[in-house]
Amino acid sequence: MPVPRHEAKAQLFRTLGHPVRIRVLELLCEREHAVHELLASLEVEPSTLSQQLAVLRQAGIVRQRRLGGEVRYSLMIPSIGELLAAARTTLGVLLADQAQLQADLDEETGAESADE
Repeated sequence: MPVPRHEAKAQLFRTLGHPVRIRVLELLCEREHAVHELLASLEVEPSTLSQQLAVLRQAGIVRQRRLGGEVRYSLMIPSIGELLAAARTTLGVLLADQAQLQADLDEETGAESADE
């Protein structure tokens, strides 16, 4: 029985739902990276990076290849970059809304204090 679309989407978001995996994908959107380059850009232990890369590989989001003595990673699905860009845009809107809410609350609190 095929997996319903909404469940497949939820699984994709669970796969993406780790800060190290997000950062790895952001880096891979720029270009292919060797493992040592990823480690230099991330402040994680090699074992942590290896685990997170394995999750992304198993999900079919990234691929690895050996080149000489190094393992290099790249995106298998270029549209991941568009998904990450949409997430940045959405986050910006959410933060702007929160900032406006905070400004409204501050203004309201200031008006109440002036009334006392």
